[in-house]
Amino acid sequence: MPEYIDWEFAKSTGRTLVSAGPRLTPQEAAREVSAIREAARAAYTPVAETARLHTPPNAPAAVVVDRPTWIARNADSMRDLLAPAVDELLARRSEFTPHPLVASIGGKLTGGEAGALFAFLASKVLGQYDLAPGGTPQLMLVAPNLLQVQRDLDLDAADFRAWVCLHEETHRVQFTAVPWLREHLIAGSRALVVDLAPDPDRLQELVKGVGARLREAVSEGGLGLADLLTTPEQRAELAQLTAVMSLLEGHADVVMDDVGPAHVPSVAVIRERFERRRDGVGLLDKVLRRLLGLEAKMRQYRDGARFVRAVQDQVGVDGFNAVWTAPDTLPSPAEIADPGAWVRRIHG
Repeated sequence: MPEYIDWEFAKSTGRTLVSAGPRLTPQEAAREVSAIREAARAAYTPVAETARLHTPPNAPAAVVVDRPTWIARNADSMRDLLAPAVDELLARRSEFTPHPLVASIGGKLTGGEAGALFAFLASKVLGQYDLAPGGTPQLMLVAPNLLQVQRDLDLDAADFRAWVCLHEETHRVQFTAVPWLREHLIAGSRALVVDLAPDPDRLQELVKGVGARLREAVSEGGLGLADLLTTPEQRAELAQLTAVMSLLEGHADVVMDDVGPAHVPSVAVIRERFERRRDGVGLLDKVLRRLLGLEAKMRQYRDGARFVRAVQDQVGVDGFNAVWTAPDTLPSPAEIADPGAWVRRIHG
């Protein structure tokens, strides 16, 4: 039976649609990649000392990639993440077996859609810790995007590389110093995929309400696709996963900015221009970001950073690090909004 999502077609579609990024000579590209690698290595010690978390010495180092490579790796990771969930969903519907030709065409369609989405994201992402459900997790830094943003914002190149690498190195530390965290996120994501997949009757009911709610999706503070196509119970499950992502992104932002003044002289300028860039995108970009949930991701940085700072103000860095003890010490959505509630629950 052909795959329900043709991941190889997704990769080729993404490669076709995505631009290469800034034009460089081979020598310039090699220097840029080398500089990013060095910035990633230089981030190890200050991040570990500031976060008071230490990655094992055998953990893979960061890799510097281009946009097509980012697309290929994310397609592989998404395939491996979704495969068990898809198998479970198909087992529920064993009485329905589409013709192989129909399945193949459907796989191409969904693969093309996935590839277009990967192409859009591949020009936005500066770095990512790839959980690699079927392989070796590793930090990726997307060289053309770092260079493009640095030029667009007219930032000091060395400082901007260092600043981004401090944030991304914090993610590497989170997942390598806290061994259970990767599997916890993978398992939660897979369970959510199964829960979010509606049966045919429920799908009809959801689709009927999409048109009326679509206007909200493109309004200020509006909904994303997940809001349009989920029940309140499913949104509560999604909120639990979002709370963890807010913690991870906010923690990385806090560490990045705490390390910054000593290692990134122009950190204040970078932060100000970077935040202004987030708010200054065009209307079409804003709509796409909102529909794809990227606006919610921007809120994750802010909400998570507020949580981390508030907790550290009350119980210090070591008290905050109790968050990494076990899944039940992670903050709930309500606690992300009320850090004192997490401190009372964990520290009494």
